[in-house]
Amino acid sequence: MLQSFFIFCSGADTDILDQCAPGERTKYAGIGATVFFTAIMAAIAATYALYTVFDNYGIAVAFGLVWGLLIFNLDRFIVSTIKKRGNFWDELVQATPRLILAVIIAVVIAKPLELKIFEKEIDQVLLEEKNQMTLDNQDQIALQYQPKIAELNGQIETLKQEVITKETSVNALYETYIAEAEGRAGTELVGKGPVYKEKREKHDAELAALTELRTANAAKIADLETQITALETQYDNKVTETQPVIEGFDGLMARVNALEKLPWLPSFFIFLLFLAVETSPIFAKLLSHRGPYDHKLEEQEGAIASWAAQQKEQRKILLSTDLALNNRVYEDIAEEQEVYDYKRKKARELMQLQADAFFEKQKRLL
Repeated sequence: MLQSFFIFCSGADTDILDQCAPGERTKYAGIGATVFFTAIMAAIAATYALYTVFDNYGIAVAFGLVWGLLIFNLDRFIVSTIKKRGNFWDELVQATPRLILAVIIAVVIAKPLELKIFEKEIDQVLLEEKNQMTLDNQDQIALQYQPKIAELNGQIETLKQEVITKETSVNALYETYIAEAEGRAGTELVGKGPVYKEKREKHDAELAALTELRTANAAKIADLETQITALETQYDNKVTETQPVIEGFDGLMARVNALEKLPWLPSFFIFLLFLAVETSPIFAKLLSHRGPYDHKLEEQEGAIASWAAQQKEQRKILLSTDLALNNRVYEDIAEEQEVYDYKRKKARELMQLQADAFFEKQKRLL
């Protein structure tokens, strides 16, 4: 039962194989098994690849089965159409387009399985790329807000510097009137005289102005800090909104690109493995000797070709004979007076009808 199924997978003619030795059945069962298991691997690979795209088991399995059946049909067609004719180079030329197709199929099958085999390494590469993308994203978003925040911080520093400058001026006035009172500067007279009072009043006026400046600048600084806080909140919200896009950077193309950043040699050997599996049925037929099955198949095809050629020639002879008979029949009829008189009568009637029709047409035109 299993052997019959694998023979079906090989695309061989079971009626011819039944007339051959058991060894022929075993050979084609092996070729069919290779075709079958290649299709199974293709279905698994396609299922995984489509799962990375759709993230849905149902869709992935359904499309994976369709892809597996497609590969099975292609491989079965490739193997069954290679005919053994006893000339290796002619057979190789015949198989070249099929080998190219086998290489393409091997690439398609191998790539998704490579993604699964090197999944952990690919995840590490993707994690590094996501981290770098997160930093780059933060920097790009910061370019939208940082200049305004820097401008507001500059205004705050200017307001603070105004207060510091005013404090320095008030402190200098304080030192001036204290030195006047102690006799260390100014009139150098100890005591609180008129000059002392003048300098003290000037200091008190500047101190009151400093207090007002502190209050006004504190209110301005609070307003600027509120604006900065709002901008920082907008920045954080923007980063939070865009982060899911970066976290979702895990599709098929991203994984393929990440795989290309890994050492190429392991992936290359995996590709060679699938290429060997995919092309093994073809090379098995190319390298095998002509067996009873090939002789019987060639004999059957030759018989059908001869029968078709014979039928074609018979149809040609039949057609030429029928034409010759028709010519003789019409030649004999042409000599009969009765046929001539009847033909002459009908021709006269036809000419009369044509003349009447022409007359009516000309009459309408006039």
